[in-house]
Amino acid sequence: MDDLVRSQEDKSKTHRSTRQISRETGIHCSSVRRIIHCDLQLNCLKRRRAQQLSEANRVARLTHCKQLLKRYDDSAVDFIWVTDKKMFTVEPPLTSQNDRVYAPVGTKKRFIQPSRLLRTFSKAVMVSVALSKMGVTELMFVDPGIKVNGQYYRNVLLSQQMIPAIKQVAGDTFVFQQDIAPAHRARDTIQLQQRETPDFIGPDLWPPNSPDLNPVDYKIWGVMQQQVYESRINSVNELKQRAHDVWHGVQQHIIDLAVSQWRQRLTARCVHTGDILNVCCEFV
Repeated sequence: MDDLVRSQEDKSKTHRSTRQISRETGIHCSSVRRIIHCDLQLNCLKRRRAQQLSEANRVARLTHCKQLLKRYDDSAVDFIWVTDKKMFTVEPPLTSQNDRVYAPVGTKKRFIQPSRLLRTFSKAVMVSVALSKMGVTELMFVDPGIKVNGQYYRNVLLSQQMIPAIKQVAGDTFVFQQDIAPAHRARDTIQLQQRETPDFIGPDLWPPNSPDLNPVDYKIWGVMQQQVYESRINSVNELKQRAHDVWHGVQQHIIDLAVSQWRQRLTARCVHTGDILNVCCEFV
């Protein structure tokens, strides 16, 4: 029993469930669980997906985190506007384990209509936003079918929407942040930010593979997603309206708390030599 339970320790995708162990050993499932918890004193922990960092990325994350901590103290963080984008779908996100179809006992899958078993791609809309302790922008929607390349990012999202919205709130005292997506690190994009922003965190400073360091990513999108999908959505237009309403309901103190964790997370990265945050430690 001990060998069966521990067989997956160093081998990916070899985990046996209690039911599988029960079938292999002929021991009742409840007895298997009792043996695992009481006799072997083991708890079953669920694996989580995480980015696999190369050594070069790990070193770059560590170096850039130290640079950011040195450049932006606690008072300067209040002026940083963090940005991010997310794809929201009409259909709510589902865990595949919970996405099931009931059929009469004895029915084989090949006799069930494919439409009942296959999941189709849901209609979706991309949403961009910028926020800080100074305030927030409106949600910026990218219509379906539009490719967010460097030109669209510069000419529409930055020049027409995001930067003017930030300036309307912050004036000429702000720091602009973005990740290092290809459209963000393009030479023309960097030149635009040099002209239009008083200060910005460029691709030479922002740590690679770092959604765990972006307040929008590690807090705000989760808050929004939970509320957006509280009830059924039937169309892209309804999805946009729901996201808009939820965004206006997000209170500033939630944003302030998320932003306040930023330097703590940078420090945690330095302590854990650049590893991804949600693997090493947890923040409330």
